[in-house]
Amino acid sequence: MTADREAPLLASVPDGLLVGGRWRPASSGATLDVQDPATGRTVATIADAEPDDGVAALDAAVAAAAAWAATPARERAEILRRTFDLLRERADDVALLMTVEMGKPLAEARAEVTYGGEFLRWFSEEAVRVQGRYGPNPEGTGRMIVSQHPVGPCYLITPWNFPLAMATRKIAPALAAGCTVVVKPAAQTPLTTLLLARLLQEAGLPDGVVNVVTTSRASAVSAPIIADPRLRKLSFTGSTPVGRRLLAQAGEGVLRTSMELGGNAPFVVFEDADLDAAVDGALTAKFRNIGQACTAANRFIVHRSVAEEFTRRVTEAVRGFAVGRGTEPGVRIGPLIDTKAVEKVDALVQDALARGARLTTGGSRLERPGTFYAPTVLADVAPGSELLREEIFGPVLAISAFDTEDDAVRLANDTEYGLVSYVYTRDLARGQRMIERLETGMMGLNTGVVSNAAAPFGGWKQSGLGREGGAEGIAEYLQTKYTLTPSPF
Repeated sequence: MTADREAPLLASVPDGLLVGGRWRPASSGATLDVQDPATGRTVATIADAEPDDGVAALDAAVAAAAAWAATPARERAEILRRTFDLLRERADDVALLMTVEMGKPLAEARAEVTYGGEFLRWFSEEAVRVQGRYGPNPEGTGRMIVSQHPVGPCYLITPWNFPLAMATRKIAPALAAGCTVVVKPAAQTPLTTLLLARLLQEAGLPDGVVNVVTTSRASAVSAPIIADPRLRKLSFTGSTPVGRRLLAQAGEGVLRTSMELGGNAPFVVFEDADLDAAVDGALTAKFRNIGQACTAANRFIVHRSVAEEFTRRVTEAVRGFAVGRGTEPGVRIGPLIDTKAVEKVDALVQDALARGARLTTGGSRLERPGTFYAPTVLADVAPGSELLREEIFGPVLAISAFDTEDDAVRLANDTEYGLVSYVYTRDLARGQRMIERLETGMMGLNTGVVSNAAAPFGGWKQSGLGREGGAEGIAEYLQTKYTLTPSPF
């Protein structure tokens, strides 16, 4: 049944750039092939933008900016809500599209449709709640008016691993705040964003408010957009090295920036933890999205007294994972995004083994079509191993033991990243101490999932700047004006 739906679904996805409300080819006529990582098969051919296409998209966003900023908040909210409703109606199609272009299991793709849709619903509600304040100055000589205004045209760069949710998490608050946008999805997974843009059009979004440029030349297309003085905001989700380069470019124009960058999440299991819950949480935090998530648990730091039992249980579970194309029934582990990703994961595993890690399952590429890596568990991972320093971004669960709470905190914080941490303990006081001591912008206490549209998503240290989601999410797209008027008395 799923196979019968794929061809007509792919045919329904726009294959052009969206500029000023019109779908059009790249100015050079260049095209970009989109591949299914589970098979290596080309599933779509779309426009491959040149730098001047990106500038044209910014032109359209600038032209639409004043009218969209002046659009009543209720109207903006209703467009977002209609898009949410359309997304729910097309949920099965959007989920299948994500599985085809990115590889995640269909059940997880359906969950992403739900999660991604919530940003549309949440920010449709936040659009009408932007507030200011009014009151006397301390001297009593005047009245202070503090108001919030759209920051202006925005450039939104989204990653390949969550094609829908990363788009809605940026587009929805921008539109709710009254900003127009240019969106550049990742070259590996652009189709979901193109379909989302079509749904926004169907919901009544005015021309030019959302513009989409798909390209294989990200740096070349992004540079003139970021350098343009009309751009006022840059939002990026991706690796820390790329984020640093974009921040340097954004600094020239003193742009507002939101950066959701890399992670190296610790997953700490204390000796008093509910081990059943910890194992379930570990499997979710590690293997969701095939381990290709910035929130994926990267370093499993387990108390020595329970490390062997924890290892035994997760190994038994991982050995039972079905691997295959995400459309196949019961599949838990799909392909990695490309060959380069497989090579990186394998290099990290081999480095850990060379340093004395113990392999309990997996540990190799799978000889089959597509870009698959066996779900893997490593125990006794030694200090200095590369996978303790680098984001794995694959289905590898790496376990190290600790003896004291102070050891656990030291190991957990021993990284330049600070996106999310996970802690399992039955001790309420210890849990509170971990909230205070772990250097991360988010934390899961006795849970392996933290993401929620109503919560501020973001990290500390090299994991980024700003927040997405929650009441904080719309603030990233607003700027504050203070006005003083003479006292009326």
